Amino acid sequence: MNKNSILIIGSGISGLGAARLAAKHNFNTILSTLNKINEKQKIDLINQGVKIEEGSHSNLWLDSVDFIVKSPGVSPKIPILLKARKKSLPIISEIEFASSFNSSKIIAITGTNGKTTTSTLLFYILKNAGLNVDLAGNIGKSFSESILTNTYDYHVLELSSFQLEDIDQFRPQISIILNISKDHMNRYDSYEEYVNAKLKINMNQNEENIFIYPYKVKSVEEYHTKAKKYTFGKNKSDNSACGAWIENDEIIIKTIKNNFTMTIHNLALKGTHNIYNSMAAALAASALGIKNEIIRKSLADFQGINHRMELVGKISGVNFINDSKATNCNAVYYALETVSSPIVWICGGVDKGNDYSNLIDLVENKVKSIVVLGNDTKKIKNNFGHLVQELICVNSMKEAVKTAYSISNVGDTVLFSPACASFDLFKNYEERGEAYKSCVLEI
Repeated sequence: MNKNSILIIGSGISGLGAARLAAKHNFNTILSTLNKINEKQKIDLINQGVKIEEGSHSNLWLDSVDFIVKSPGVSPKIPILLKARKKSLPIISEIEFASSFNSSKIIAITGTNGKTTTSTLLFYILKNAGLNVDLAGNIGKSFSESILTNTYDYHVLELSSFQLEDIDQFRPQISIILNISKDHMNRYDSYEEYVNAKLKINMNQNEENIFIYPYKVKSVEEYHTKAKKYTFGKNKSDNSACGAWIENDEIIIKTIKNNFTMTIHNLALKGTHNIYNSMAAALAASALGIKNEIIRKSLADFQGINHRMELVGKISGVNFINDSKATNCNAVYYALETVSSPIVWICGGVDKGNDYSNLIDLVENKVKSIVVLGNDTKKIKNNFGHLVQELICVNSMKEAVKTAYSISNVGDTVLFSPACASFDLFKNYEERGEAYKSCVLEI
């Protein structure tokens, strides 16, 4: 970057990280946010020379900056960004900005579901192999913060569609798309726009890079790429020499550097979706030359992540599962599919334009009762009310857990898998999941 005046929009983890990184590299830095910044963080930024605007986004900044870094949580349609585009002022993502200072090899992972699980699993494999690697992106630490604080040889980046919207030159050595289904329809004008945001993960890759994606996903398979293609899925791809597939209850992993097999039953992560997540992580690790025995052992003893099909405990013969990270219908589909016992399903929150139709058969066949938490209840009632024994609406997590427990029988599973965002009652899915676990433990 040779331009030296920067406006950062948004003060979340990404915005704050970008501001600190910009200050370190002597940019004239302005951070503009509608929110209040933590006082300690604000003083720290001011001491680094960052100008701060809270409570509004002033258009006056547009005449004095060379480019804008947009935080992923900020809508691209807010007035200041619309005006910036009219002025042809460059707008980039925090991922793009951070990558201009990066010298590590990047493995970038996106998808509607499974990003956190697969990213954490791959990070776990690479750490077990002794590599100097960090995990960042859409997973608690910004890419900017990671680059700012340490020097790593490898970065595993979990990337959302929001983070990919405004990349320009960003080029991972390995890119992974796990799956694509409808999500964030309250942000995008069409499903195609959402898909195109995901596909940007691959747009700058060249012949030396690798693109890992699910076999027979039309929108991905038709996408032109210069990178080497590795596919994964139930069957072997006809179009890719390298990839992962299933034969006789074994996953087969084949890359240019490596081949190995592993029995599905030895995988630590259960469920069809997690077989595919394990395949994608194994392909990336194998392509990097990690030894087979390290990959196998890591896949067998990985402990999973918080808030994703996390068993909280068993009370009077009733299992309680925390799947707070399931913020869309596709994630809930995997959760319902994985649980074999009768289900009392706790769901609800802020609807992101959900299409519940793909859940109807699973709900009809596996769910006894539904407890709906939050304000957006109408669509859930209309889609599932006639399919279950009872549908009860509640206003708090404590009430949801108590109600679900009271209508459960021995052998049932209370599954908290919201299908919605958490912002009506909680700051994020982590806070929501912790609240669920706390209420279960109170019982």
